[in-house]
Amino acid sequence: MKPTFLLLGALSALTGIGLGAFGAHGLKAILTPELLAVYQTGVTYQMWHALGLILIALLCQHAPASKLLDWAGGLMFAGILMFSGSLYLLALLNQKWLGMITPIGGVSFLTAWLLIAIFATQARRQITREPTQ
Repeated sequence: MKPTFLLLGALSALTGIGLGAFGAHGLKAILTPELLAVYQTGVTYQMWHALGLILIALLCQHAPASKLLDWAGGLMFAGILMFSGSLYLLALLNQKWLGMITPIGGVSFLTAWLLIAIFATQARRQITREPTQ
């Protein structure tokens, strides 16, 4: 298992829960409903992709040398930082220009999941390939 991805996933989930609670209890009276929704979108995507990082860590048990999984994990964590991070800052600072960073994080997420799909396709082919005699 790649302990780095497990650690990043666990820490992302931990902070996602904390940020979600902070948003629900501490920001509800401060932010407009629109900005609170932006903030909550960041929390939602962070939590799903925290689980994605944990999945990658588990997949690495079966293919520890996989470059696809290494890239997927790196891109998924970068996506959390850019996508969710930009939404948190946009909501808290009300600086609309931060929204230009969000799609870069989204592309990181999409690319990470595509790499996992490619990995799964390759693994499936390897498993279903008949042994040569």
